[in-house]
Amino acid sequence: MRTQRLPGITSLLIALLALLPAVAHAHIGQGDVSGGFIAGFLHPLEGLDHVIAMVAVGLWGAQLGRPAIWVLPVTFPVVMAFGGVLGGLGINIPGIEIGIALSGIILGGMVAFAVRPPLWFAGVIVALFAICHGYAHGRELPESANPLTFAAGFVIATGLLHLAGIVFGTLHRWRQGAQALRAAGVLIAAGGSYFLYSALS
Repeated sequence: MRTQRLPGITSLLIALLALLPAVAHAHIGQGDVSGGFIAGFLHPLEGLDHVIAMVAVGLWGAQLGRPAIWVLPVTFPVVMAFGGVLGGLGINIPGIEIGIALSGIILGGMVAFAVRPPLWFAGVIVALFAICHGYAHGRELPESANPLTFAAGFVIATGLLHLAGIVFGTLHRWRQGAQALRAAGVLIAAGGSYFLYSALS
C-alpha cells in the first residue's frame, strides 16, 4: 500500500511546488503580504544554493530515520530564523557565502555516503549551516518588507523543501532507491563545489 501511495504524494508535492511561483506573482502588489510573506517565501526557491542544501537536510533525515527524519528538518528552520535575525540586525559574520557553499558539499556528501553520525552531531552540522542560510536571508531582507512576514515566508518555504527531501528520501528503503539517493547526494555535493568555486573566485 505504501509503495502505491508514495508516487501519488510525490506527484502532488511536485504539482504544488510548480504552482507556487504563479500563485505568488498573482498576489504581488496586494498589501504587506506581497512585501513580506511572498518575498520571503520565494527567496529560498530563487537560489539553487539554498534549495539543494534544504532538500539535502530532508534526504539525510530520511536516510537516518526516526527521530532524525523530523529533528533535522525542524532544527534547520528554527535555527535559520535566528540566523535571519542576526543578518537583519546587520551583525557582521564573515564567510557566509563559503558556509552556504560548504553546506551543499557536506550535506550532499552525508547523503552520498549514507553517513550515520549520532543525532546530536547531525543536529549541530545542520544548525551551523542553518545560521549561514538564515543570515543570508536576513541580510537580503527588502527594505519595504515586513520582517516578521518575510521570515514566516522563508521558514515555510524551507519546510516545504525539507518535506520534498523527506518524500524522495523515503526511497532509501529499496535498494535502487538507496542508490538513487546517493546519486542525488553526489549531485548536491557537486553543486556545492560549484558554489564554493564561485564564492572564492
